[in-house]
Amino acid sequence: MISVALMDIDLLSPQTFRTGPPFETFAQLRREAPAFLHRRPDRPPFWVLTRSEYIVRVSRDWSSYSSQSNGALLDEQPPPLVDDASQRSLVSLDPPEHTALRALVGEGFRPGPVDLLAHRVRTLCTVALDRVCERGECDFVRDIAAEFSLAPLAEMLGFPDAGDRHYIHRLTEILSDPLELMSPDAPIRATLDIFQFAHDLTRSRGEDAGDDLLGLLMRPRETGQRLTPRQFELFFLLLVTAGHMTTQQLMSGAMLAFFENPGQWQRLVANPALLGTGVDELARWVSPVMQFQRTATRDAEIAGQPIAKGDRLALYYVAANRDETVFGDADRLDLARAPNDHVGFGAGGPHHCLGERLARLQIRTLFEELAQRMPDIELAGPPDYLCSAFLNGIRSMPVRFTPTPPLRQRPGG
Repeated sequence: MISVALMDIDLLSPQTFRTGPPFETFAQLRREAPAFLHRRPDRPPFWVLTRSEYIVRVSRDWSSYSSQSNGALLDEQPPPLVDDASQRSLVSLDPPEHTALRALVGEGFRPGPVDLLAHRVRTLCTVALDRVCERGECDFVRDIAAEFSLAPLAEMLGFPDAGDRHYIHRLTEILSDPLELMSPDAPIRATLDIFQFAHDLTRSRGEDAGDDLLGLLMRPRETGQRLTPRQFELFFLLLVTAGHMTTQQLMSGAMLAFFENPGQWQRLVANPALLGTGVDELARWVSPVMQFQRTATRDAEIAGQPIAKGDRLALYYVAANRDETVFGDADRLDLARAPNDHVGFGAGGPHHCLGERLARLQIRTLFEELAQRMPDIELAGPPDYLCSAFLNGIRSMPVRFTPTPPLRQRPGG
C-alpha cells in the first residue's frame, strides 16, 4: 500500500490517470481525508468526496448542493451574470427547471419504450459483431464498443446512416479525449457542429415528427410545452456525449476487466445468466463517469470538515464504488455480487442517469453475444488509456479471437 503526502495529490493531471483511475490514492483519501480540499492554481479549490455515504447524501440534497450554481463539470466556466436556465444542459440544472426539462425529455427512456427496443438492440449488436467476426482481430473500442454504443441512439434520434454516425462519433471524441482538447477552440467547434447537426435533423423532419425519440422530443406535450430549439440542441449534445461515450467506455472497461479477471469471463461464458447481477458489478467496477461537481448553497459539515456556502464539491463515484465500508472485498470483480449498492449510474436524487435502462440493455446484450460468439477473445496488445480526469476511458484496445462467419447474410450474398 503506497501513500503520498496529501498536498501532492493531483486529480486534475492526465498523468494521474495514465493507467486508469488511481485507486490507491482514492483508498488513501477514504482513510485519511474523505473530504479533502484539492487546490488548483487558476481556479477555486474544490472538496474531493470519496466515501459512498457522503456522495449519496450530497447527490440527494440538491437544495443544499447545487448543480446549477457553477455547473456540474469541474472545468465548466462560471455562469454569466444573467443565468438563463434555457441555455444550460440538463446536468447543470436544479429543480424546478431540471424537473420540468426532464419531464419533457424523459418519456423515451422509461421502461416500456426501452424494453420495446430489446430485439432491435440485439440486431444492432449482431451487425456490429458481424463486421469483425471473420477478421479474428480488431480494436475493441473503435470496432465494437463505439459502433454498438451509438447505433441504438442514432436510430432513436433519426440518423441511422453509418456516415452520420461516424461523423457524430468523431465530434464526441473531440469533446472527450484530452489529446483533442490541446487545441483550445476544438471543443467549441465540435459543440457547434453537433448543434448544427441537431438543427438539421429537426428541419429535415418538418411537421411530420415521427414516432421515434426524435419525434417525441419535437412534439409539444398535452400542456402545450415543448423544447425550444436550443433546449433540443443541448439535450441532443448530452445524449451523443453522455449517452454514447459513457456506454462505450463502460463496454470497453468491462471487457478489460474480464481480460484482467479471466476466471470471471469463464464464469460468464459458462453461465450468461450471471449478467443479471453482473451488469451492476461491471458498472461498479468501471464507473465511466468518475466525478461530477456540486456547489454548496449553505454552510454545512461533511466528514468533520466545514463546508462554506459557495464551496465546490467533486463527487468521485469511481472512489465510492470501491468503498470498503459498503463492498466486501471491494477490489475483487464478482459477477454474482449482491447486494450491490454502487453509484455507477449516479447516487440517487434528480440527476440519476436518465439512460440507465438503455445502457443496461446494451451491456447485457453485448456480453451475452460476446460470450457466445467470441468465447476465446483475448487482449492482443496493451490498452491505450484516455488519461482523462473525468471519463474512465480507453482510447484503443487490440483484441483477437477465433474467426467465425457472420450471422446475418450480407447484401448480394
